[in-house]
Amino acid sequence: MGDIGYFPHPNPRAAYAAMISYFDENIGKLVAQVKAKGIYDNTLIIFTSDNGPSFAGGADPAFFDSARPFRGEKGRGKGSVYEGGVRIPMIATWPDRIAPGTVSDHPSVQYDMVATLADIVGYDVGEGTDGVSFAPSLWGGEQQKKHGFMLWEFPEYGGQVALRMGDWKVVRQHLKDSEPPTLELYDLAHDSLEMHNLASKHPEILQKAAEIFEREHVQSHVERFRIPLLENGLLAEPEEE
Repeated sequence: MGDIGYFPHPNPRAAYAAMISYFDENIGKLVAQVKAKGIYDNTLIIFTSDNGPSFAGGADPAFFDSARPFRGEKGRGKGSVYEGGVRIPMIATWPDRIAPGTVSDHPSVQYDMVATLADIVGYDVGEGTDGVSFAPSLWGGEQQKKHGFMLWEFPEYGGQVALRMGDWKVVRQHLKDSEPPTLELYDLAHDSLEMHNLASKHPEILQKAAEIFEREHVQSHVERFRIPLLENGLLAEPEEE
């Protein structure tokens, strides 16, 4: 579309689809090369992303339904702490170790990669990471350790924070811009699209989230990454439905 520093294209949707196809074809070439080397069966290949779909440059995630089953438009996909922005799939293949068709709903985060790869190769990372190995989920085992909580802080797009505890998720927005700060609470087990704010109905969940946040939050040493309102705690007056 020629916005945000991108060059204009006469058919941005077609260009985006072509980029995805080109990427897919080259992943196929990589897999073919690994097979040609005779090491495919004992090679772990992981394919994932660091965020939900982008809205920039004419990508049009709503047209492609890129965040399915979540919403992926601007404010809900890349750059947001809603599920469409942080909850993405991961595909792993390792014929010698991972049974075909294995599916797991274990939630993990990118810093779990260090713990997982160390677990696989037998390396002790000690206490140098907050990551939790998801290797048991790859094998289909039942001894998978889970995070007690997961925390996101993102200073862009008005300043945002999210904290997930089990199926409960607290979302706060507008922590750096001129809009009034929000306080949202969602039950992901029954509302994965985050449409029904339950903040006014569960003060006990908000209190627990606030205690975790205040214990875990560390101010960034990079000034532009800081969100001043976070230094005053996570709680605020909850918004009504």
